[in-house]
Amino acid sequence: MDLFTSEIDPDHNWLPKEGTVNYYGPVMARNVADAYFQELLANIAWTNDVAIIYGKRIETKRKVAWYGDQPFEYTYSNHTKKALPWTDALMELKTLAEKRTGETYNSCLLNLYHSGEEGMAWHSDAEKDLKRNGAIASLSFGAERKFAFKHKQTKEKVELILDHGSLLVMKGTTQSHWLHRLPPTKLVRTPRINLTFRTIVSV
Repeated sequence: MDLFTSEIDPDHNWLPKEGTVNYYGPVMARNVADAYFQELLANIAWTNDVAIIYGKRIETKRKVAWYGDQPFEYTYSNHTKKALPWTDALMELKTLAEKRTGETYNSCLLNLYHSGEEGMAWHSDAEKDLKRNGAIASLSFGAERKFAFKHKQTKEKVELILDHGSLLVMKGTTQSHWLHRLPPTKLVRTPRINLTFRTIVSV
């Protein structure tokens, strides 16, 4: 399943079962998205992501940042991050995501992919720090990239193209039954910034 249409229905569920994924397409004018991209690129406290694998510390080329209502701690890949206070731009984008999705969020994980050669492996966002079955709103800026889902049991796949300035939301039991990833590609040579607004339940 691929998305190559200008007629986007935000109520359409892209998953055939056991979860809900809604894609809103671009939710702002292109020049506004361009401005947010430049603002985020310049003023977010980007650091290389870290994973502890078999006791070994691995740094990724991809850069990340973690922001929130409070200095929430968030642990994934055996590494813990402490949230920074919101910037004005992030608060504006959080408000936009909340209004469009009808959900509320208290934190945001940002990823900076410098080119298509940087991606994200299959995973689900089901860490103990996150609200169970909570909504996760994903805003994309910069390069258009393919985003894929795979059912944990049946291995069914669903693929979408995420546009510059677009919004996607994952909710319900999506994280329990589906993996997702950002596949690498040599066809994309420009950067992409992704914001995933989420809800932390433990401090």
